[in-house]
Amino acid sequence: MSTRRYAPTHEWVEIQDGVAVVGISAFAVEQLTDVIYIDLPRVGASVNAGQSVAEVESVKAVSDIYAPVDGEIVDVNMSLSSDATIVSKDPYGIGWLFKIKPSKPNPTDHLLDEEGYQKQIAGQSH
Repeated sequence: MSTRRYAPTHEWVEIQDGVAVVGISAFAVEQLTDVIYIDLPRVGASVNAGQSVAEVESVKAVSDIYAPVDGEIVDVNMSLSSDATIVSKDPYGIGWLFKIKPSKPNPTDHLLDEEGYQKQIAGQSH
């Protein structure tokens, strides 16, 4: 069973070795269509849940990416700088965007589980 949690704004987060790995959901990638550029946050930046920390640009639009948890950016996926399409090919694997060292215990308790997220996106048009 996946420990992945979701923000209502379509970011996913998975805690791995105490660090929150963050990306955007397959649904978000599908809505964006062809991703052409990703503006990643700065390593060392302090972020609050719900704060816009990055942008993803597609042929359709520029969309904000929000931090799903409070903490500090400790890593960014530099391979996306040279090939933003990685996020479209594997949004839950090598297409992760950035990592946050959470500043609070149980940082994902406020986020949706897989079932809750699926219910949310079922009500949204493709």
